[in-house]
Amino acid sequence: MAAHDRQHQRSRPRLGSGRKRGAVKNALGRSRGGFTSKIHARCDNQGLPIGFILTGGEASDYTAAEPLMALPLPKPRALLADKGYDGDRFRESLLIRGILPIIPPRSNRKVPEHPDYRRYKDRNRVERLFAKLKQQRRIATRYDKTVLSFESFLNLAAARLWLKSFVNTA
Repeated sequence: MAAHDRQHQRSRPRLGSGRKRGAVKNALGRSRGGFTSKIHARCDNQGLPIGFILTGGEASDYTAAEPLMALPLPKPRALLADKGYDGDRFRESLLIRGILPIIPPRSNRKVPEHPDYRRYKDRNRVERLFAKLKQQRRIATRYDKTVLSFESFLNLAAARLWLKSFVNTA
């Protein structure tokens, strides 16, 4: 009799937890389109990927800015980023490190700081990097449930991009 009562139960979290477990840990976030994740990338001046940070789809871009800059890499002279990374604290931390922030101001900023828009045009290399990464269907759709397997395939796709730059140099 007890087994019959459990057959028609829907999957749900334990009482008191308020959410299903593991979504945040696996960089999945709820947004309009369902469960999504954001790929934050750091790349060199040629548009080749150096490192990735994954966050949930509803998370702000600003949350991944400091972990991206904390990657153990040589210090860049300038940082090109989009409006999502615009914030006074982040700009100040970049200037303290000796990095020039080239970030356009958000539309709601009271005192807009205008970057060098000629240098900002080079940001299309980052967008082309994401276009190349998302040519792999597995990355574009994220069928992987765990963050480890998804990051592994991101790294494989990045390795393919790096190999193309080494093969054609001779």
